[in-house]
Amino acid sequence: MYDLIIIGGGPAGLTAATYARRAGLSTLILEITVCGGQVINSQNVENFPAIAQIEGWRLADQWQKQAQALGAEIRTAAVTGIELRGDVKLVHTAKGDFEALAVIIATGAGHRKLDCPGGAELSGRGVSTCASCDGAFFRGRKVAVVGGGNTAFEDALYLSTVCERVYVVHRRREFRAERRLVEAAEGKTNVEFLTPYVPAEVAANELGRVASLRVRNVETGEEITLDTPGVFTAIGMIPNNAAFANVLTLDEAGYAVAGEDCESGTPGIWVAGDGRKKALRQLVTAASDGAVAATAAARYVNLLCR
Repeated sequence: MYDLIIIGGGPAGLTAATYARRAGLSTLILEITVCGGQVINSQNVENFPAIAQIEGWRLADQWQKQAQALGAEIRTAAVTGIELRGDVKLVHTAKGDFEALAVIIATGAGHRKLDCPGGAELSGRGVSTCASCDGAFFRGRKVAVVGGGNTAFEDALYLSTVCERVYVVHRRREFRAERRLVEAAEGKTNVEFLTPYVPAEVAANELGRVASLRVRNVETGEEITLDTPGVFTAIGMIPNNAAFANVLTLDEAGYAVAGEDCESGTPGIWVAGDGRKKALRQLVTAASDGAVAATAAARYVNLLCR
C-alpha cells in the first residue's frame, strides 16, 4: 500500500513525485517505458525558467534523479486501469496490481498519425515523429516536416542543419508556431514552405521504405510529389486517457476535464500534464500541474490518516 501512485513519469509525474516525497508520502511512479516523456526527444530545451539551454534527455535525467534521491520508487509497467475500493485505489498493470490512497494520472499524450495512405504503414520506415532521433539517417537528403506548430518548426530547424532540403507542409497559410521560430526557418535557404497543403499519400519503394510524399493543395486540389525518403510528423497529440474513462471526465478529444486545481472529480484522483484539458501544454505547465496535484494529494492523504 502506497500513499500515492503516479501514473506516468514525464515532467508532470516527476515533479509530482518530488513534491509528494517532500510532503512525506510514500510514492510510486508507474511508467510504461522510460521516464522523461516527450522532452527526451528534444535536442535542446530553451524555454524552461532559469535554464538558458539544455538537452532534453539531460533535463529528464536530472528530473528523475531528483525524485529518486528524495525516495520516490519507479517501476516499469503498463497501467491498464483503476478500480475504486472505498478509499483505496487499485491500479491494474500488466505486471500486477498496486494499491494507494491517492492517484495522480500524468500519462500525457501520444503523437497523432498521418491520416493518409502509407502514413501508418511506413511508420519507422521513413515516417518518424522524432527529428532529433532519426534526422541523421537522412543526412544530405530531402525531407518533409508535416505541421505548423512549435514542434514542427523546431524539427525543421534541426533538420536544416543535416539535410539538403526541408519542406514544411501545413494545411493552413498561417502557422501556430512562435514568431521567433518561424523567422528562424524563413532565414534558412534550404527550408521551403508548402501551404495550404495536406499529405495525400506516402509512397514506398521496392524495399518497403518511404520513397516520396504526395501533397494536395486544400484550396485548388493541385497535387505535388516530393522525392523525400524522410517524412517527419508534428501534427498534434492524442491524450493517453482511454484506460481511465471510469474515473475521469473526458472531452470530445479525449482530454481530462479538470481545472487548474487538477481535480478529476473522483475523490483521491488528480490529473496532471498534457492529458489535462488546458490552453497551454509546455514543460513549465506540466511541472506546475505536478506540484499542484501532489500538494492536494498530500492534504487528502493526511486527512484520511488522521
